[in-house]
Amino acid sequence: MKNKSALILFLGNINYDSRCMNLYKSLKDRGYDVKVVAFDWLTEGFVSLKDDISIYKLRKKNLSLTFYLKFSAVLTYRLMFSRYSICFAEDIYTLPFACIVNVFKRGKIIYDSRELFGYLAGLTGRKIIQRILRLIEKTFIKRVSQVVVTGEMDAEFIKDEYGINNLIVVRNLPLYKKIDTAFDFRGKYGIDKKKKILLYQGMIHHGRGLKIIFDQLKDTDYYVLIILGHGDNYEFYKNLSVKLDVDKKVIFAGKVGQEDLLNYTAGADAGISLIENISLSYYYALPNKLFEYIAAGIPVIASNLPQMKKVVEEYKVGIVVDPSDAASLSAELRKFYEDEAMYDEYKKNCAKAAGELNWQKEVENLFSKI
Repeated sequence: MKNKSALILFLGNINYDSRCMNLYKSLKDRGYDVKVVAFDWLTEGFVSLKDDISIYKLRKKNLSLTFYLKFSAVLTYRLMFSRYSICFAEDIYTLPFACIVNVFKRGKIIYDSRELFGYLAGLTGRKIIQRILRLIEKTFIKRVSQVVVTGEMDAEFIKDEYGINNLIVVRNLPLYKKIDTAFDFRGKYGIDKKKKILLYQGMIHHGRGLKIIFDQLKDTDYYVLIILGHGDNYEFYKNLSVKLDVDKKVIFAGKVGQEDLLNYTAGADAGISLIENISLSYYYALPNKLFEYIAAGIPVIASNLPQMKKVVEEYKVGIVVDPSDAASLSAELRKFYEDEAMYDEYKKNCAKAAGELNWQKEVENLFSKI
């Protein structure tokens, strides 16, 4: 009988990453013995968990040497003493460890190039680190069995960049599920029923449109923004909301686990994905939040970047805007608020699209090739 054991490696907390968690569940459903090695340095009070899903506590400060030393030591140890027929390196940071140790293990390595790691927006201005990441990817990407990407344009880019053809497109789609009960944001935070709730969910990083929407909130009284998530720039944006005098219109609601996320998402009126065109990685963006909004039945307000624009316009689930055009964005936000017929049509289209844009269908692209 074929050995069906899998190891998932991820520099992050799998409980807050739908892509990794969905992969874990899909492997389990198909009879794999699955182990996860993940890491957390953002959740306050987090204590390491060691089980089939192991999440190790890291401490990170600026250029923290202990962060990388512990990450490297734990990952190497777990790789050396784990049995697997397939190892999933879920980011570029785990990729070299998986490939090097696999010289002795001889399993199948699948690399999830979930972003263009050599062109990350967070590394804009840090050219040396970008070059190092591109060198790491170039060195190891041809040593893996399959490369998974999150969009067709990503596949074309990786194919041209490295001259490889073993690519599988698996978009960041959520599990299809019925929404049990939409979370009552209005009740919890005392939000006026006349105001629409805009939702931003996901990692809090620069270039995700948060300042842009803060600027819009300064001149409007008909929207409230809820931020659901955390990240290295959490305190920056919390302080910025105060500085721009919009802190009464912005609610930082913290992180929510994947099991409950869509119920929370459904409690908003519209989802924001105003990714800015500040890096190649962002230009090709097709984020999971876009699909989570659709799955939860809330229309989207998205950037006019090519892959997001294609989805929004094909399924008619919201509007696309140029985040850098403040006047146009303001007009679109007002129209989105006032035109109830348009809004209701978008909601109906979200319900239809959710039946097609879901992980259960998308993951078959992966399992047909491994």
